[in-house]
Amino acid sequence: MGGCSAPNCSNSTTIGKQLFRFPKDPERMRKWVINCRRDFVPTPCSRLCQDHFEESQFEEIARSPAGGRKLKPNAIPTLFDVPDPPSPISAALPPLKAEPAEKEQTLVDHGYARRQPRGGEADEAEAGGQRNEEEIACRLCQQYKAQLEQQQQHTARLQREAEEMKKKLNKLNKIEKGLQMFLFDDQIRALTLAKRSRRAVWSQETVLTARRIRGAVGVKGYEFLRELGYPLPSYRTLCNRVEPKMMGPPAMEEEVAAI
Repeated sequence: MGGCSAPNCSNSTTIGKQLFRFPKDPERMRKWVINCRRDFVPTPCSRLCQDHFEESQFEEIARSPAGGRKLKPNAIPTLFDVPDPPSPISAALPPLKAEPAEKEQTLVDHGYARRQPRGGEADEAEAGGQRNEEEIACRLCQQYKAQLEQQQQHTARLQREAEEMKKKLNKLNKIEKGLQMFLFDDQIRALTLAKRSRRAVWSQETVLTARRIRGAVGVKGYEFLRELGYPLPSYRTLCNRVEPKMMGPPAMEEEVAAI
């Protein structure tokens, strides 16, 4: 599941290598980091594989619950593929004095009895830590999956809304083109204003057309068209927009009088 943190080492559990967690004791952890020849701060996920420990650093009898070898409580890694590797532990150890077999057996028995619980607790803690990491990773995976599904649903909803808006826009464009066939632009803009609060600005073309309509249908017909919502200037606007320079003396005066 994990990989070795040592420089120039790519071993992992996937190829059958056993990994060991960095010690929690600050002094032992510092020795491990120094021997690694790597400038970093170990995390709870940092590991070193079995290839970096001398044979003398493993328990001879005790095994982990998973069946792997166990490190001694004071084990130090010394085997690294670096330019300035640390000195081997076996060469630095002084020769042991010969002692009576009975005393040696007693020390070995007591030492094994004392160290075994510590090793078992360390393995249990390591296994528990791995289980916690897997549980956290699974929870995060489920959380991200749910967020992704929500985002996909939101995106699909926005796409549907965009398609509906595009259809409405095309429909409005067609309506506008149809209106442009018999209405001026200022008349089309007037259609968007409230019926009783229109403040439209009428062009000269619209005013002239409105005068012709009024002359054709009369005052009542003209006002009836305005009540139906047809965009036409009011009678007052028609009177105010009549320019004297456009009027011929007899004919236009009669037309204005008729208005």
